[in-house]
Amino acid sequence: MAWITKPSGTQKIPTRSEPYCTAAHKERWERELLPRYATRQGALMPILHEMQHAHRCIPYQAMVEIAAFLKIMPAEVLDTVSFYEEFTTEQLGKCVIGVCQSIACEVCGHAKLVDHIRATLGIEPHETTDDGQFTLLALECLGSCDTAPVALFNQTLHEKLTIDTLDQLIRDARNGRSTDHDH
Repeated sequence: MAWITKPSGTQKIPTRSEPYCTAAHKERWERELLPRYATRQGALMPILHEMQHAHRCIPYQAMVEIAAFLKIMPAEVLDTVSFYEEFTTEQLGKCVIGVCQSIACEVCGHAKLVDHIRATLGIEPHETTDDGQFTLLALECLGSCDTAPVALFNQTLHEKLTIDTLDQLIRDARNGRSTDHDH
């Protein structure tokens, strides 16, 4: 089997006319974030969290702009984005469903929940529905083993999940209702 290589040194990244890191962002980061850290690079994670939240991904153009602002190499930003599971270069759905697959959730039936979501939404873990509504993630321990099985719906933890509860959460998300109520 041959290795398939990409000409990454000459590839063009997709860009848009307006920057991701606006003058207002930079001014606020200079005023609020940078003073908290010994080096400019210390502000990388909070800036990445902000970009991920605002755009449901971290576009390559934004990484280049962030690197320029922090005066670091773009590769350092990409290394950070690609290392942490919470960051993605692919746009996530409006509703991100992260099912815990820790040992406690496994024992309590998380596989049935994942299978049900896969069948209901027609996607596999780490895929997004064609309409951009849902992304399914398989996550490591969410720290709620005593209430397994658990999942995050847009960062809100839902405990002791059942198929019926999942169906209700998916219906709520489809109808534009918040999924942050307790179950």
